[in-house]
Amino acid sequence: MAVYVICYLASYILARFDHYLLSGLLLLVAAGWLYMEDYRKYKNLIHLRGLFSLFWVGGEGLACMKLSNLQTDWSRMTWFCLFLAYIGFWLVFEILVRVYGSGYDSYGRWRSFSGDSKPVFTMICGLTVLSLGCFIAEAVVLGYVPLFLRGVPHAYSEFHLTGVHYFTVSCVLVPSLTVLYIHMRNGRGSEKLLIAALVMTTISMLIPILCVSRFQLVFAVLLAAFTYISLQKMFHPGWLFALFVVLLPFYLILTVARSHNIEYLNGIFEMKRTSMPIFISQPYIYIANNYDNFNCLVEALPGHSFGLKGLFPLWALSGLKFFFPQLIHFPIYVDKTELTTLTLFYDAYYDFGWIGVLFFSCILGAIAYILVVKLREMRNPLGYLLYAQFAAYLMLSFFTTWFSNTTTWFYLILTGAMALFYHLRASRW
Repeated sequence: MAVYVICYLASYILARFDHYLLSGLLLLVAAGWLYMEDYRKYKNLIHLRGLFSLFWVGGEGLACMKLSNLQTDWSRMTWFCLFLAYIGFWLVFEILVRVYGSGYDSYGRWRSFSGDSKPVFTMICGLTVLSLGCFIAEAVVLGYVPLFLRGVPHAYSEFHLTGVHYFTVSCVLVPSLTVLYIHMRNGRGSEKLLIAALVMTTISMLIPILCVSRFQLVFAVLLAAFTYISLQKMFHPGWLFALFVVLLPFYLILTVARSHNIEYLNGIFEMKRTSMPIFISQPYIYIANNYDNFNCLVEALPGHSFGLKGLFPLWALSGLKFFFPQLIHFPIYVDKTELTTLTLFYDAYYDFGWIGVLFFSCILGAIAYILVVKLREMRNPLGYLLYAQFAAYLMLSFFTTWFSNTTTWFYLILTGAMALFYHLRASRW
């Protein structure tokens, strides 16, 4: 932690003197060091604190480099809040480790999980059929499939029916369920059922492609990868790189299918070096600009919303937003209207300022500790899916306000329902 504090302070000073590249590089080094420290201690490639350290601090380092003309100097409050967002998480996790232990002594019992694969197979089939049915219903009602529409850049964002689309995108959970099913059957059981599960998985992966949803495709693969890693005693990091190489062409194809050409994207990104390749500038902006959007919020917010903004999933899932629209009418502060992705702590600051950021960070640290320890004793397979989801949200902490997102809570509720289904059915079949 001392290394992080020193690097953060030095990064702040360098940024004040316009040494942006050095400022960002220091935080990137700190992010790598923090991740390796947790990996060295726990030998867990997807350790939750390690992932958060690498991607939250690393994302901030990229943002500090200010490679785009959109990016400006951050206010002192922004620097303070971004520091609190990490320090609260790290300290709470560390305190709980020192008080209650890390669970590392039981590493030998970790991943000894086995169970009944039949309920999981039922979930794979049921969720795929439900998701496919909802997708077909949306396509029929709206009259188009985004993949086959040309010249309409934002058709994918308009492809949804209220309430129905949550079930459509629930297909992203199917690949993870299939990973669990294959692990649990352990070479036993009907080959026909295995083929059926793989067919269902293929269908579930086609739905994000048909929706031209790059995020849903990446998220589905990420969840499956994290679920698989959590079930393995040893996993070589090189496989993650191979997965990235395989996934990249699909990502680029979906970018083209969205009718987003290079000139259009470069016009939005406003990179200082106009010759920078799009495969570098696009991920850079999608990571770095979110921190600048947070700075826009800090500088422009006239008053806090005291919990109303962060409780959007409650207003949405309960239907209250239709009766009291004032509950959800909060302006979003960003540096460019086309770039609306935010950091994990955007709504926490919107609601309660720096106190909200610190409090939310501490809660996340406590939840992360519980999941890391309980993973070693998991008996319900859906617990691995829950861990994978939380790992993905912390890894993508630079991207959006996950826990103020209705879809996130829908996934969590659905995961809980499937866990209950497994608990009730596994002992009977």
